[in-house]
Amino acid sequence: MSVGLNHILLTRFNLPSRGVESLIRAKDGWLRDRIDLFEQYCLPSVSAQTNQNFNWIVYFDPASPEWLKNWIAGHAKAGLYTPIFRESVSREEMIGDIRGVIEHEGKVLVTTNLDNDDGIASDFVDRVQSVVTPHERVAIYVVNGLIRRADRVYLHRDIRNAFNSVRESWSSPVTSWSAWHTELGEHMPVVEIDGQPGWLQVVHGSNVSNRVKGRLVSPMFFKNRFGRLLDGVHEPRKLDLGRDRLVSLPARFVLESARALAKRVVLRILGREGLGSVKALWRSRLGLWQS
Repeated sequence: MSVGLNHILLTRFNLPSRGVESLIRAKDGWLRDRIDLFEQYCLPSVSAQTNQNFNWIVYFDPASPEWLKNWIAGHAKAGLYTPIFRESVSREEMIGDIRGVIEHEGKVLVTTNLDNDDGIASDFVDRVQSVVTPHERVAIYVVNGLIRRADRVYLHRDIRNAFNSVRESWSSPVTSWSAWHTELGEHMPVVEIDGQPGWLQVVHGSNVSNRVKGRLVSPMFFKNRFGRLLDGVHEPRKLDLGRDRLVSLPARFVLESARALAKRVVLRILGREGLGSVKALWRSRLGLWQS
C-alpha cells in the first residue's frame, strides 16, 4: 500500500436491516444464494485487480449461522478479506475498523462501496486511485458499466451508480457510506471517470433496485476486463441486437422514466425509509424474495 494513500473496499454481506426488507433475510436459502453470487462475481473480481494496493472489509451479522461463520473463517485464513461482525456500523466504528486493517495511516483515505452480488473490472481500483483533485474531499464515480441478466449483458451509463468512492483527507473522514450513492454530490464535489465500463451489476431474483438498463452488447469486447464474470453470456444475434435497439431499449426508457417519477413522489411523501419499505413490500407481493 502506498504510504500516502489508504484504499478500503467496503461490503455489506448480511448486516441486519430494519423494516420490511429484513423479511428476506429470514427466507430459507437466501444466505446460500448470496454466497453463490459472492463467489461467482464479487470475490473473483476483487482478486483479479491489477492494482492490489487496497484492503477489503466485509461486514457480517453477528447472529450468522455457524456454517456461514466457518465459510467466513476459511476466507479470512486465506487473506481474501477482513470479516467484521456488527449489528450496525456507525461512522466512528467504521473508521476504527479501517484503522485496524491498515499498516500505516497515509495522507489520503479512499473508501469504495462494493455490493456483495456485483463485480468490478480488473482495473477499477487503479482508475479510482489515479484521480487527482485539489479538493480535500470528493466523490468518485466510474460512470460506465455492464448489467448482466442470465446469459445477456448490457452496456449502461450511470453517473451516480452504487460503485461510489470517496477520496478525502484523514483529518475528519466520512467515507463512501456517509450518504446514499445518488446523494453524495449534495455533500461534496464529484469526479466522474469516463471510458471503458468499470463495473458489473447482476440482475437476479432477490435484488431490490437493479433492473436491466442500457443496450444489449456482445460480451467479447469486455472479456479482457471482466474475465470469468462474463462466463455463460451468449453472443447476441444481429436480430437480437436490432430488436433491442428498436423495441426493448425505448420501452425500458419509458418504464424507467415512469419509475423515476414514482420514486420522487414516494420520497417526497414518505422519505428514504418509506421508499425502502415500499420497494420491499412490492417485491414480496410479486414473489421476488424467493432466493
